[in-house]
Amino acid sequence: MKLSCWGTNRPRFVRVAMISCAVLVAGAGIVSSGEWVSGIRWAEPVVVTPGTNPGDPPCDALVLFDGKSLDQFQGGEKWVIENGYAIAKGGGISSKESFGDCQLHIEWATPEKVEGKGQGRGNSGVYLMGQYEIQILDSFENPTYFDGQAGSLYKTKPPLVNASRKPGEWQSYDIIFNAPRFSAEGALLKPGYVTVLHNGVLIQNHTEILGMTAWDSPPKYKAHPPEAPFQLQFHGNPVRFRNIWIREIPEIAAERP
Repeated sequence: MKLSCWGTNRPRFVRVAMISCAVLVAGAGIVSSGEWVSGIRWAEPVVVTPGTNPGDPPCDALVLFDGKSLDQFQGGEKWVIENGYAIAKGGGISSKESFGDCQLHIEWATPEKVEGKGQGRGNSGVYLMGQYEIQILDSFENPTYFDGQAGSLYKTKPPLVNASRKPGEWQSYDIIFNAPRFSAEGALLKPGYVTVLHNGVLIQNHTEILGMTAWDSPPKYKAHPPEAPFQLQFHGNPVRFRNIWIREIPEIAAERP
């Protein structure tokens, strides 16, 4: 049975139901003599239609900002929307929905007029689960500490390379996030991991998250629910945002012999 997307903004429970009703199959076709087979009965992968252009949301994505409204965010009324983008102002914003393992796409631009230097120039951030920050910064010819420049897992690991565009130009993050797991007693069972592409360039490669981001102390884990909102930071700079969408990452079902 083939499954496909219904639409960009269908309710979240529908997306989950589609995934959970996949049929377990051993595989199509005839196995030739002597061919090794695993014996695992895998669910048939759900059909997902990609976006038409690079950066467009696939059909199973939840669009959080399409240039018109920040109604999907707590505090969105503080930011200014114009010309299809949102300008950070007056405080950070948080997604109204909670997420665990996910693929997150965000496009952003620092001010074209360069003011300040180091951490004072085009500063913002993406806080996964409100805890773990991927730094946003104008890092085009703007020296700062390496684990605080654009694309860093803040105060944990610098980006593999500096893929920053010039001030004022639009940039993109594609973030693949594997959330940490905790026991019922609050003990860490599995750390979180993050992979990031900055303008299509790999800058974090399944990087282990060591704990909650803080600017004045080492990262340290504190137990939290398996899903939580993500945040976009306001750090005093009018950073612009557009085209924000997210996909949950499900586990594919399997029956093992």
